[in-house]
Amino acid sequence: MTAVKLDAKSFDQPDEKRRPPKTQVDVVTLGDATLGRFTFEPGWRWSETVKTVVHTDSCQVNHVGICTAGTLTVQMEDGSQVTVTPGHAYTIPAGHDAWVEGNEPFVGYEVMSAAVFAKPA
Repeated sequence: MTAVKLDAKSFDQPDEKRRPPKTQVDVVTLGDATLGRFTFEPGWRWSETVKTVVHTDSCQVNHVGICTAGTLTVQMEDGSQVTVTPGHAYTIPAGHDAWVEGNEPFVGYEVMSAAVFAKPA
């Protein structure tokens, strides 16, 4: 990926918003790059929220991002899991469930997956 134009956009005025239950996905597009701010409320779980709009058994999206608030636990179909907290960069392959731990919303900024995550099937 190469930046060919000087540009800046605010996630507070995104190009697209997606709002499954307990989920806020704010998407901005800069040139060929699509970035997302993902906010998941306490009690959010992929298999109970986003699954209702994408209709797959597990999340089939690959993620690369950084957590700025809250705690998210991700469990792969093979049972392996990781917990992501503020300051963590993360990669998550397709084939997982995830849920918010605690009473604080999870906020993550992603450079991969924003174009398709939580988009109705």
